[in-house]
Amino acid sequence: MLNLSKDIHSLTEFKRNTTEFIEYLKQTKHPLVLTVNGKAELVVQDAESYQALLEAAELVETLKGIKRGIEEMKQGKGKKAERGLLL
Repeated sequence: MLNLSKDIHSLTEFKRNTTEFIEYLKQTKHPLVLTVNGKAELVVQDAESYQALLEAAELVETLKGIKRGIEEMKQGKGKKAERGLLL
């Protein structure tokens, strides 16, 4: 989870202290928002946290597809499966 008081820094500060920021990212698993001229421009996070985010997004898409299929079935839009059909 993003901590607004600790996780927003300038890109210049990130460049000057890259090693420390990388260690912070690995320890906290929190993303960092990097600013350019006071405006949020980039988000940086460790690879493990990014992979978890991708997996969560994939799960959400799968659940949305299942929900959509159930709704279509309730509306009579689906087709009955034939018996003995093997995929």
